[in-house]
Amino acid sequence: MPPFGSGLLVLTAPLAALPGRAAAALAAAAGLVAGPLYVHLQPGLRLAGPGTPPAAPPAGPALLRALAALYGAAAAQPGLDLRVLLGPGRRLARPPAVLLASAAEAPGPPGPVQLGLQQLAAAAYGCPPRLPALLLGTEDAQEDAQEDPGAAPDAVLPDFSDVAVGGTFDRLHGAHRLLLSACCLLAQHRLLAGVADGDLLRHKVLAELIEPYELRAAKLREFLEDVKPSLRYDIVPLVDPYGPSITDPDLQCLVVSEETRRGGEAVNKKRLENGLPELTLYEILLMKDPDHSPSEEEKISSSSLRQRLLGTLLRPPRQGPALPLRPYVIGLTGGTGSGKSSIAKLLGQLGAFLIDADKLGHAVYVPGGPAYEQVVAAFGAEIVNEDGTINRKVLGAKVFGNQERLKSLTDIVWPEIARMVKEQIREAEAQGRAVCVLDAAVLLEAGWQDMVHEVWTAIIPEEEAVKRIMARDGLSEAAARRRLQSQVTNSQRVEQSQVVLSTLWEPHVTRKQVEKAWELLQQRLSQRRSP
Repeated sequence: MPPFGSGLLVLTAPLAALPGRAAAALAAAAGLVAGPLYVHLQPGLRLAGPGTPPAAPPAGPALLRALAALYGAAAAQPGLDLRVLLGPGRRLARPPAVLLASAAEAPGPPGPVQLGLQQLAAAAYGCPPRLPALLLGTEDAQEDAQEDPGAAPDAVLPDFSDVAVGGTFDRLHGAHRLLLSACCLLAQHRLLAGVADGDLLRHKVLAELIEPYELRAAKLREFLEDVKPSLRYDIVPLVDPYGPSITDPDLQCLVVSEETRRGGEAVNKKRLENGLPELTLYEILLMKDPDHSPSEEEKISSSSLRQRLLGTLLRPPRQGPALPLRPYVIGLTGGTGSGKSSIAKLLGQLGAFLIDADKLGHAVYVPGGPAYEQVVAAFGAEIVNEDGTINRKVLGAKVFGNQERLKSLTDIVWPEIARMVKEQIREAEAQGRAVCVLDAAVLLEAGWQDMVHEVWTAIIPEEEAVKRIMARDGLSEAAARRRLQSQVTNSQRVEQSQVVLSTLWEPHVTRKQVEKAWELLQQRLSQRRSP
């Protein structure tokens, strides 16, 4: 864990030099700072020289290129919360615990440079006067400054009183931060930020993993108020593609990307219909993701970040005196068509002891089985076949759509299955198995999560599940949807899960997910065994 909870990095090189220096500077700083890393840009500032007032660089194309370089370089540092400040004026949300500068940009004895850092931080951001100040050794990362030959030397960005932008803003990443920074440079008075919510999220990749609106809005506000405190920020939920952008008469500009320009044009069409002037559409280039996998988007995107969460630990494992020390029990669940069984098979190949709750469920119904007599007594002799076995279809018809009868059945069957599961867990222990996987579609409904250390959930979009159910079971689309609607939703499962997996992509992608989840599990088990 880096030693400081937050930091302020002061960069004084020419803006045109930053693309060549950003990666090394951020890599050095990321090793020291665990939380937000603020960046103060002031080209030409001499930290060891006479006191110079804090100042922001002019809002021009050169600054935008520098911002793109910094946020692009930050993508290579997992977990780095980079915030490039566009103007002093208030205390920062997470006050810096350390001050940083590149030794290459601050020649001379370190003492005066460190004093200059402390004075700048105090004057610009109200930091305490004696914060630790460190110089980073990034001399070998320098490159000659290269100006854009197509840009005028004194080029500036246009400015607008009121600017609008929209997006999902899930897990605020570098591309979001560049987009929002551009908005802050263009706006002189107010930024209206619409945050997608409700039905706008339905068709997003892995929508169940999108952060709640309240959290996304709070993170967005904190970032914006840190970056440029002089603006007014109106952050509103978007439940349709337009929001207030088609009714707000004060707006002058809408910031878009290449892929959202058509949406901006649609906004302008609606504004004209409403008797309002068109907005200037200011387009920001998408940021490429050099580390994207074949199943991910080429651009830096929230959907790719959500894909990378698959197989990782989303919340701490469950603890309880009833849980065995060994084996470590995973409860694997998922809706119909989710691919849960294929994941269970992969886990078995990796060494897990598998318990199939569905097979145990069949066993409790057989003549002489633990639930046989109770079920027949509760639901009548008409559910019994000539050979004495229970006709599951007849029994199913009796309970389908009748919650009271269904509860009567599950109150009989689920405790017996749970008892058999515990027997199987003890068998896994006797065999010396380290990991046991309980494959159970009704894990959460039955309350069996109390028997497992971690809940792992397989999810796929509803439309894909419907296609799979229709192809596998020969059901109509309406019947397939009714089956899904009778089950716990993906979102409800994810809320109670430690690990989430998805079989939406090709089988080899699923295999990689499961192998990743297994490897991370082995690391957790190793730490658990350590004194």
